[in-house]
Amino acid sequence: MIAANSYRASLTREQFLFSETRIVAQLMDKGLDEAAIYEKIAAENLFQLPTEKSVRSLIRPCVRRLKGLEDGQAVHIIATQTAQTARQLCLYAMMRDSRLVAEFMVTVVGEKFRQHNPNFSRGDVNIFFLQLAEQNEQVAAWSNSTVGKIGSVLMNILVQNEYLANARAKELQPVSLASQVATVIKRNHDEWMLPAFNVN
Repeated sequence: MIAANSYRASLTREQFLFSETRIVAQLMDKGLDEAAIYEKIAAENLFQLPTEKSVRSLIRPCVRRLKGLEDGQAVHIIATQTAQTARQLCLYAMMRDSRLVAEFMVTVVGEKFRQHNPNFSRGDVNIFFLQLAEQNEQVAAWSNSTVGKIGSVLMNILVQNEYLANARAKELQPVSLASQVATVIKRNHDEWMLPAFNVN
């Protein structure tokens, strides 16, 4: 299941937000409600941002993604486990929250893994958008600038999650899914997302 059924261009500003999501997860794990989380992060500037407005705009997607997991144990894992495990679970949370990210990770990255084809470039991202625009009027209406920015976000997701060594890398690196993350994915009946984590 994906929380969002439509393709959203909000990825241009929401990004992956790993450290921010982890901070929110730690506060959720302590039992703070959404209002208290906003107040504490803003008051103590836990995101280390210059304005409260920018803090609020980043808290919102973090809270939405974590709530979208519908799994307190998953939030606890993000809050307390190793960065690698937490990062994988944050990616899964982002996939549940964004149809665009989920489909890219499964149909492009997952398919590369399935075919044992590590070759990857920004061209693969561009082809994904061209195919999506042919199928969806909403995506077809996006400007080249918007598509370019979202494409950069997708590339950044791959770099932050070590699918790519850096933004200029031309090969996908092997990914090993943490057992705790696999358990959460299966508990939520989202097995169709497993190819994105090199599990077929």
